[in-house]
Amino acid sequence: MSATDIAASIDVDLDLIKTQAAAVTEELIAVSGMKEGQILVTGCSSSEIAAHNIGCYSNGEIGLAVFNAIYTVTAKHGIYLAAQCCEHLNRALILEEEAAIRYALPMVNAVPKLKAGGSFSAAAWNSLVCPCAVESIQAHAGIDIGDTLIGMHLRPVAVPVRTQIRQIGSAHVVCARTRLKYIGGERTSYRR
Repeated sequence: MSATDIAASIDVDLDLIKTQAAAVTEELIAVSGMKEGQILVTGCSSSEIAAHNIGCYSNGEIGLAVFNAIYTVTAKHGIYLAAQCCEHLNRALILEEEAAIRYALPMVNAVPKLKAGGSFSAAAWNSLVCPCAVESIQAHAGIDIGDTLIGMHLRPVAVPVRTQIRQIGSAHVVCARTRLKYIGGERTSYRR
């Protein structure tokens, strides 16, 4: 069965979800002022995109479509993409080994699959140049597609970003950027 046949059988327009995912990513990067070498974490439920409960309808074609769209945008900007796994892998993350080394992230031994890690992280594992898994990160911004709970992988302080596109397929989309903490007291001055 081809990707088009599968998409038709679950009533998902793969071209539309690619367009939506790319647009959300571009907008978040622009609003966040992300810089080359920073990390964008993404959690993605292909089940939710296909109008099913999270974790109940993992779909490799949907995961790959969303990964390719987001990865194309992050690569263009020189930003590392970290793909969050599902709870079966304790929400570990898949990213380029180069990023793990750069940020001194201890690597762990796990390979995501469709039903253990999720379709998005499996697509990342199979598509990245030199993928590795890490248990946690502190990303500079994030995209949560289908309420996958990426907040644990964002730097303090997370600030919601309301993008124009708030849904990919049937999945709810929430984005966040991070900012530096304000410290000090009433006499402190802050950078903009």
